[in-house]
Amino acid sequence: MSVPAAAAATADSPLARRTVRKVGVRVMPIVLLLYIFNYMDRANIGYAQLGMAKELTITAATFGVASAIFFLAYVVFEVPSNMIMKKVGARLWLSRIAVSWGIVTVLTGFVASVTHLIIARILLGIAEAGLFPGLLLYLTFWFRGKERGRAIATLALAQPIALILGSLFGGWILDHVHWFGMSSWQWVFILQGAPAVLIGLLTFFCLPNKPADAKFLTAAESSWLQAEIDREYVPEEKETFLGQLRAVREGKVMLLAISNLFIACGLYGLTFFLPLIVKQLDPKYSSTNIGLLGAIPYVVGAVGMLLLARNSDRTGERKGHVIGTVLVAAIGFFGAIQFKTVPTWSLISLSLAAIGVLGYLAPYWAMAARVLSKEHTAVGLAAINSIAALGGFFGPYAIGLAASESDVTIGLYFPIGCLVVAAVMLAFLKVPRDAGARLSRPVK
Repeated sequence: MSVPAAAAATADSPLARRTVRKVGVRVMPIVLLLYIFNYMDRANIGYAQLGMAKELTITAATFGVASAIFFLAYVVFEVPSNMIMKKVGARLWLSRIAVSWGIVTVLTGFVASVTHLIIARILLGIAEAGLFPGLLLYLTFWFRGKERGRAIATLALAQPIALILGSLFGGWILDHVHWFGMSSWQWVFILQGAPAVLIGLLTFFCLPNKPADAKFLTAAESSWLQAEIDREYVPEEKETFLGQLRAVREGKVMLLAISNLFIACGLYGLTFFLPLIVKQLDPKYSSTNIGLLGAIPYVVGAVGMLLLARNSDRTGERKGHVIGTVLVAAIGFFGAIQFKTVPTWSLISLSLAAIGVLGYLAPYWAMAARVLSKEHTAVGLAAINSIAALGGFFGPYAIGLAASESDVTIGLYFPIGCLVVAAVMLAFLKVPRDAGARLSRPVK
């Protein structure tokens, strides 16, 4: 088939299906690996804390600060990072992000004081800044609108996968890895950070910038895909600080951003403090036991996330799914407080919390894209993501401040309040019902 004929191929022709399948197989695994290890390396401090707390004299309040400070640097440098990516290309910049955060994570294993730890967390925020919105932007280079929702849902699945793997390997490393006279908590950072460097190199050599650069596509396939992407593209306001400020003036953007900030307080509160909550169930638990038990809520949350995303796509209903999951998370946190010394009921409660803070992701972003006006979609989503990331600061900071050494769960009242406020705010948002995604074909 000639290149011009390929460009004119129908949207569901054999060439179209073959091209979409190739992109799914060759692009998505690398994108997924990037985000899995990205999320794992920002969250692994939760398990490292089980070992380094005594050596570095880290209290619950100090741990909250060290966990939270990452997000201040992340927010400040997120937009500049995306602007640079647009200039130098996704392949080079995404690989740079991965290599730099991997190096910072490995070096975190050699900190000798709380001050060093806080500096390392700030550097990690700078290194990681822009990855998630950068990946979202990168997917627009490769997937048409009809496939992009599934691709983003696949990307979102990286969060529970990272948390499950981080729990299992973090606990195991703490109990079994004491090499070269170094403490096991140091190896949590080293062994989980080193793969990011390798993935960064893989990204540089194997992830093309755009369809025209893809050696795994034929000339006909790349020409057709590029034509499809160009046909759908509508120039929008550039993603700059001023552009985001103008977008925020739209009331719906601010409502979505603030509500997501409150939800993020719950998400990151669970992410960073789950190991300490599980440890509190029984002080005799080994780190391996804590890792195994800590993985259970995330496994349940991942299943719930998939089922909720599928049902939301099938029905086209978004707001009810988001509000429902947010309230389920609040109930789960409340149960974790009430059953803080009852392992079975505590894990059930934490699983409900995980279903809520993970399950809201897919319907929330679908809802946000549906609500925003077309001229504010790109910049509006970036603004929402930037503002919401501050929840990663306020959540862990407030929980650590309120928690005591004998009772971590007392700090969970803060995310409960945040989640309830978010649900009330979203109740006032008018959201058109989508037609549903029953005609969409999953990316394979």
